[in-house]
Amino acid sequence: MCQSCVKTTNPDRGNLCLESGAYLLNLAGCHGCGRKDTIVAQDRAENLANDDHQEISYIHYKHVCSACGHIVALHKHLFWIEDGYQNYEMNCLLCGDALDERSCLPDDPRKQVTLY
Repeated sequence: MCQSCVKTTNPDRGNLCLESGAYLLNLAGCHGCGRKDTIVAQDRAENLANDDHQEISYIHYKHVCSACGHIVALHKHLFWIEDGYQNYEMNCLLCGDALDERSCLPDDPRKQVTLY
C-alpha cells in the first residue's frame, strides 16, 4: 500500500507465515505522521472458499497507523490442506512473503530415511 512506510518491500520471510501481528522491524515509520510504534490491525476478515474440493481459509486485514489512520499495508494469509499437508501462505508489504508446508502426520513421510 505505502512503500514509503517500510524499509524493505515484501521481505522474504522463508517459512514464517503469520495470520496476525506485524513485523515492526521492517517499519520505517508512518508516512502520514512519522510515528513508528502505533500500527494496529483494522478491518480483519476471515473467509472460507471451496476450490477443487478443498477448503481454503483466507484472512486479510490492514496495518493502519493508530495515530493518523494512514494505511501502511494489506496483510493476506491463506491456509489449506492438500495431499496430507497443511499449506500456509503470507503476503504483506510490511510483514513480507512466506510459504510453509507441514505434514498432517506426526512424522513427515518425505523426511523419513529409507532403510533399503
